[in-house]
Amino acid sequence: MDIKLIVNNKKRIFDNEITLLENLGNIGIDIPSLCYHKDLGSQDVCGICVVEIDGELVKSCSTKPKVGMVIKTYTDEIEARRKEILEKLMENHPNDCLTCEKAKGDCQLQDACYEYGVENRNIKPIKIYEVDRSTEGMIRDMNKCIKCEKCVAVCRDIQGIGVYDIEEIDGEKEIVLVDGNNLSETKCISCGQCVKVCPVGALVENNTVVELSRELKKREKHFIVQMAPAIKHTIGEEFFIAPGQDVTSMMVGALKKLGFSKVFSTDYSADVTIMEEGTELIQRLTTGKGKTPMFTSCCPGWVNYVEKNHPEFLGNLSSCKSPQQIFGALAKSYYAEESKVPKEDIVVVSIMPCTAKKGEAQRAEMEDHDRARDVDVVITTREFAKLVKMNNINFAALPDGQDYDSFMGKGSSAGRLFGTSGGVMEAALRTVATVLSDEKVGVLEFEEIRGFKNVKETTVEIGEHKLKLVVVNGIGSAHSIMEGIKSGSLYYDFVEVMACHGGCISGGGAPIPDNLDVRRQRMEGMHGFDKTSTLRRSHDNPEIKRLYENYLEDPCGHKSHHLLHTTYSDKS
Repeated sequence: MDIKLIVNNKKRIFDNEITLLENLGNIGIDIPSLCYHKDLGSQDVCGICVVEIDGELVKSCSTKPKVGMVIKTYTDEIEARRKEILEKLMENHPNDCLTCEKAKGDCQLQDACYEYGVENRNIKPIKIYEVDRSTEGMIRDMNKCIKCEKCVAVCRDIQGIGVYDIEEIDGEKEIVLVDGNNLSETKCISCGQCVKVCPVGALVENNTVVELSRELKKREKHFIVQMAPAIKHTIGEEFFIAPGQDVTSMMVGALKKLGFSKVFSTDYSADVTIMEEGTELIQRLTTGKGKTPMFTSCCPGWVNYVEKNHPEFLGNLSSCKSPQQIFGALAKSYYAEESKVPKEDIVVVSIMPCTAKKGEAQRAEMEDHDRARDVDVVITTREFAKLVKMNNINFAALPDGQDYDSFMGKGSSAGRLFGTSGGVMEAALRTVATVLSDEKVGVLEFEEIRGFKNVKETTVEIGEHKLKLVVVNGIGSAHSIMEGIKSGSLYYDFVEVMACHGGCISGGGAPIPDNLDVRRQRMEGMHGFDKTSTLRRSHDNPEIKRLYENYLEDPCGHKSHHLLHTTYSDKS
């Protein structure tokens, strides 16, 4: 119900179902908060969001509007309280903003201190905690933690993993790990959602930008780069471009300026994934070769989840490598042979929306017999933005019309859809439907599996086959599906799970801020690209046809199985 209030001497209409903080934000009054997130609500901890109501300071994050309220959002007393809270936080906060990963535009604490004129008075803070570098994708530095509890909330309430908890130690509240001394010992799947909501540098991706920038400038190796589907519709946000807008041309231009020898697209290897995974699905359905339901294996967070929580289902995972790893494997075999560049001189760099992709690239299963890795370096969307800014490239001013290099650069819009929840399933169905039926085109759009619903089920009739499908949007909804399949109460032929809500467009390495409204725009941008594309099915891609005709021969054949398929292991 709407009610009338007085805010800063003006009459305003507020919704009494949401907090003052949210109402004030809706009318353009920005109230600082370190423990609030649009998707999580407030943890009601930091207290910096205070406003004045009838002469009394109250937390706007936990107070709802009431008839007759007279609200002030800026007074000397409010300013003093906010500054006092910030000064208290900074007494025990490291003074390393110069090198802190979050300080480059993503640190909410730094922004607030700047606004309120707070300086770090603790010139040489005592380091109490050892920095946790046990996983490839993320770094946890509790010396910087301000106890906002957002990591606890997102891991427990959204992702359903529950790696973090709150304990009182020596009279002080602490954020602790459950069942482990470091992240690698816990059930953490490296999805990076905690990294995105952390307002400071306590949780960050494992940055490899500085080393990569240095190596690029040496010009000693043959650097080739792939960019994931979601990147094209999200990276623009780092340069004040609207979410969802396709900025492929700008990305290609920036990467050329950075010194990459070839700029390719993961859309291409996503098409290869469909050829392999689609064929594998057909074989499982028609010959009984392999377990059903078959699970997609493109999302490393999801693979980590199965290995750590449901190893009984390892045989259900598609043996097909992810598009990132397929690209790397082909770059060091197919591309190396065709370009006459020795594979030991090729450095494969991936730009991914995902912190878990860093760990995926380091898996022992992603090495060939010479111990060469498919992918050498993985940077996130945010890291790529830092790389561009470090090298003083005016991203938004880069000219249009720049496109990927040929050979491994052309991808279908089906491959592009890998960046959204339901996209892998939809891309696979476009090809599987053509193979299993007499239709030359088949169905192209499957609206039932698009969008942000947590569990999206549908049944698709293809020729003589009736396929029961489910798409799980966010790892928090996976457990009930897995238990249902295990008990026999649920049956499916094909299952897609993306660890992050909305899919890769909301990966742990995506631009910040990231909330449902932003993700919706990103998803609409990807579906809009697909709608207007002239190449909408993976098997119609001429570069994919050439790959199989000249090199791999058959999907799931001997050569492709050796290069493009992998195994998984029990990590419970």
